[in-house]
Amino acid sequence: MARFTLPRDVYHGKGSLEALKTLKGKKAIVCVGGGSMKRFGFLDKAVGYLKEAGMEVALIEGIEPDPSVDTVMKGAKVMQEFQPDWIVAMGGGSPIDAAKAMWIKYEHPEVTFEQMCVVFGMPKLRNKAHFCAIPSTSGTATEVTAFSVITDNEKGIKYPLADFEITPDVAIVDPELAETMPKKLVAHTGMDALTHAIEAYVSTANCDFTDPLAIHAIRMVQANLVGSYNGDMAKRDSMHNAQCLAGMAFSNALLGIVHSMAHKTGAAFADYGAHIIHGAANAMYLPKVIAFNAKDPTALKRYGEIADFMGLGGESDEEKVQLLIKYIRGMNDQLNIPQCIQHYGADSYPTEQGFVPEDVFLARLPEVAKNAIADACTGSNPRQPSQEEMEKLLKCCYYDLDVDF
Repeated sequence: MARFTLPRDVYHGKGSLEALKTLKGKKAIVCVGGGSMKRFGFLDKAVGYLKEAGMEVALIEGIEPDPSVDTVMKGAKVMQEFQPDWIVAMGGGSPIDAAKAMWIKYEHPEVTFEQMCVVFGMPKLRNKAHFCAIPSTSGTATEVTAFSVITDNEKGIKYPLADFEITPDVAIVDPELAETMPKKLVAHTGMDALTHAIEAYVSTANCDFTDPLAIHAIRMVQANLVGSYNGDMAKRDSMHNAQCLAGMAFSNALLGIVHSMAHKTGAAFADYGAHIIHGAANAMYLPKVIAFNAKDPTALKRYGEIADFMGLGGESDEEKVQLLIKYIRGMNDQLNIPQCIQHYGADSYPTEQGFVPEDVFLARLPEVAKNAIADACTGSNPRQPSQEEMEKLLKCCYYDLDVDF
């Protein structure tokens, strides 16, 4: 038996933020990030709509990128004091992910972060509050997923929380919010969305319900991402829908080791002055993982189907995989994303010598590889890597080497 779970309501299209007026409750707490939602007036609009719905409104502001365990605990304490019956999270993936984890701690104060990390092991929610997610970026799709990613700064590791309990009740996918994204964010979130869709399509948990969402999302990203990056707002609007469809697919079909590696390398070198931004990590690692997974016959066939849907040509599945890899690398070039960690600058742009020194990468490689294998996303990857294979794969991602194993 398999399960397919989405929010009960997805409001979409321009002006759909107004759907906040329809929520029924007494108190709402709004969780937001660093200020863009306030600067562009969306936070004030949201608060106004909630007040029109008859609710008292409180705010949790300033949720940082790559939200930490500490931020989650502090936010949950605010919720416990305010006692909302609606949690409304708006902005990029970070405030929505953080709010999901706060929600767990608010409803179950006794639950530790370690217990939250047990895959599909969360206690029942919605005893105190329902959850509404409003994305301003076009990538994570956390507004429709059963996932949240929280960073343990002490360990330098990002942990994915996974349980259908944290799938939001309501998602508001209003493209007007995404039109405010800076160019670099368009690139990174867009490649995150493409990775979601491709990994969902080849995941061992794919099914008839997830395949149409994943394959259509891939075609939409192909048609719209580069144009969105170059300022075409109609394509920006389409990307907001594409990333949501990709999220619907992967929340139910799960992901693979592109995400395992991105989660475990993201904060692993933070002491050298930067994170490897999640979407950029996915963009760099995706071609390598496709080459690795394509040694599995079922995955090879499904990558070939993706290439066919994209109209990339090729006679054999092997040839189609090579054309798919070439296409993704070409997208990285058009989006100013490096092809490997060695050329990943602290500002995320390509550079001759990236911020992660070679000797540091090699010294930390065994631990990073071990953590990636243990990541929640590894189990549904079509090919299960050994410690040795994961280390070799990560080396290919550092040096931009061909994957031939």
